[in-house]
Amino acid sequence: MSVNPMAYEAQFFGFTPQTCMLRIYLAFQDYLFEVMQVVEGVILKKLEEMPGCTVSPSEIRKCTEEFLIFMKDRFDKLFGKMEEVLLQLVLSIPKNVLLPEDKVHEEFPYSQEEFQALQEEIRQLELQCRAEAAAEQALRAELEEQKVVKAELEKILQWFDDVKKIFREQGIGNLKESLTFLKESAEKLQVVMKEVEEKGKELKMRDELM
Repeated sequence: MSVNPMAYEAQFFGFTPQTCMLRIYLAFQDYLFEVMQVVEGVILKKLEEMPGCTVSPSEIRKCTEEFLIFMKDRFDKLFGKMEEVLLQLVLSIPKNVLLPEDKVHEEFPYSQEEFQALQEEIRQLELQCRAEAAAEQALRAELEEQKVVKAELEKILQWFDDVKKIFREQGIGNLKESLTFLKESAEKLQVVMKEVEEKGKELKMRDELM
């Protein structure tokens, strides 16, 4: 069998020419075996009808197998020549013939160097797309962080608004006065908490003495 892949022919026919020739070879071979079996059966039947025949069925089988080997050898030689003719003259596409689906290559020809340059350009575009995707993902993560920071800042601004509201209710106007008032309030609260703790200790000691 031919070792030429004949890929262009396979594109046109939908199967490789070698596959076609193999199927033809197997079909002829099967037919040859069937014919030899029929011939052997006919010979055995004729010998049974002949009185005094000393030829045994095993001898007939031996002769049949030898004749089959001879026929197969002759068939292989003839099929080799037939395969060569069919592959060259029937199942092959001439070098100057272009299939319809490949007409675009004739209209827009390109060299191997151009094809490699195109592949390199595609590779660079893929890398660029991946880099842009990674950058977009990083921007999304940064936006999420900014949303969290913005929410915290809004809470702080709301707290300042609440403090300003309290200061206005207390009659305190400017920021310096507000901070002073806040500091004094915190110090008074610390004093009160300390007094509460001391009174709590005194009450605890009285309870223990009683």
